[in-house]
Amino acid sequence: MTNIIENLSEISTNYDAVFCDLWGCLHNGVEPYKEAIEALYEFSKSGGIVHLLTNSPRPAMSVYSQLDYIGIPRNLYQGITASGDASRAALASGTYGKKIFHIGPNSDEIFFQGLDTEDFYQNINIQRVPLNYAEGIVCTGLFDDSIETPSDYTELLVTAKKRGLKMLCANPDIQVDRGTHRIYCAGAIADAYNKMGGEAHNFGKPHPPIYDLARNRLNVIAGRIVPDKDILCIGDGINTDIRGAVMEDIDSLFVTGGLAAEETNTNKRPDTAKLAKFLNTSQLTPTYSIGHLR
Repeated sequence: MTNIIENLSEISTNYDAVFCDLWGCLHNGVEPYKEAIEALYEFSKSGGIVHLLTNSPRPAMSVYSQLDYIGIPRNLYQGITASGDASRAALASGTYGKKIFHIGPNSDEIFFQGLDTEDFYQNINIQRVPLNYAEGIVCTGLFDDSIETPSDYTELLVTAKKRGLKMLCANPDIQVDRGTHRIYCAGAIADAYNKMGGEAHNFGKPHPPIYDLARNRLNVIAGRIVPDKDILCIGDGINTDIRGAVMEDIDSLFVTGGLAAEETNTNKRPDTAKLAKFLNTSQLTPTYSIGHLR
């Protein structure tokens, strides 16, 4: 059974670094969580490294600006690794072709910027084209996540499947809470495509590429190799944050008051019996659980 704690400080001295999720842990897409920021400040002041690990489909350089806008101070953390980083590297490999159909809002266009000029991405010349001319698909989200659901994409996905197009999913999250409104993410589109027999690939949590990249960046920040046993993964996504940590054999802290708040009956802390039932259903056991990061 997971160990339910009240505050990060109860366990923080066991770790040199944290890989901390953003949405549902540090903010709700609109405003920051004050107690979470204070908890990570205390960890950082004691010498710990706070590295943010997010399934944002945008590259880290763009996530910095998003966090500035929401009100997360930059001196809270020492780096960001985003699903968009790992996904851009995968796109640059050429696996999905050069003619790409993009599923996602116009605000995610930054995902494609720099691919033709940055040496890291092998200077690949990506063209965004209509679906009928595409060699592959990149999904960063829904066109309008405020009103759409995966069912709105059935016809488009059927066409893509018939053409045998592979999909690169830049955000494996199925849903997140924006303020008080739950919205669908790119992972829901990828899941629907796979279920109908299409081929969609993910590069964010819980999949290995994002963890490999995060470890490399953490080691540069620390100036040494930080062993996995000295890292704590924090997140509210049972099938992304916690599953990824378990698969990577890294300790985890499950924030139950995020996506699973209703299932775990979390107010200040989760209901023990309901949390146990939820974890049993997911067949995952986080090292620790906490109602809200604080």
